[in-house]
Amino acid sequence: MSTLLTSRALRGPSEGARAQSLEARLPPLLSVIAGMVDLMGFFMLGHVFTAHVTGNLVVAAAAIVEGGSLVTTQMLAIPVFMLALAVVWWIAQLSDRHGPRLARLLLLVQFALLAAVLIFSVSVKASANQHGVAAGVIVMLCVCAMASQYALLRLACPKAVSTAVMTGNLTNAVLALMELSSARPRLLPGDADRLRQSLYLLGGFLLGCVVAAAAVSALGDWAWMLPVVLAGGALAVR
Repeated sequence: MSTLLTSRALRGPSEGARAQSLEARLPPLLSVIAGMVDLMGFFMLGHVFTAHVTGNLVVAAAAIVEGGSLVTTQMLAIPVFMLALAVVWWIAQLSDRHGPRLARLLLLVQFALLAAVLIFSVSVKASANQHGVAAGVIVMLCVCAMASQYALLRLACPKAVSTAVMTGNLTNAVLALMELSSARPRLLPGDADRLRQSLYLLGGFLLGCVVAAAAVSALGDWAWMLPVVLAGGALAVR
């Protein structure tokens, strides 16, 4: 018994250190992926937000008010996102994994979904018919991939900052900057760390958008290989 307890005690700090390292290294890379997937989905798949899924409500409402046509995939994105989150939760439960081991599993799920997006997009040339059935299926695959990313951070890296909701990161950055530049008593703890984290994620998301825009123009449907490659690289993050 004492040997078992000693073994667990020795493994505990190592597991905790790996979790902290993952929470520090993984989110900036995931924010780049989210930026790429969001921009590519919007410009190549019928103006649907695949990362900022609630933004589809605004776009759909604007179309209704202006008398435009309602894009079905915009409305389906939110319930599909919710369903995907539930499925990912079940995968996590059934796997009986936690921390970095669970993160690896969910990163693999995201990689598989994005690889399917690439294969399907190139095969059917989805960008040529952005409101077709094939494009709609690809949109839902993208939404599921982003749901996996959201769930990964909440379930496996709960201390990590969101990699897709940039409004929250922008808020954190501005408030942290105000706190650091003020001589008055601080209202928020950990301002320097929050500012650094938020700026990394904001920069990562913006970088993803810029690179994706250039890739869409130059590569068309093959642009999806970029988030696939990065998702594969995320599996190697330690």
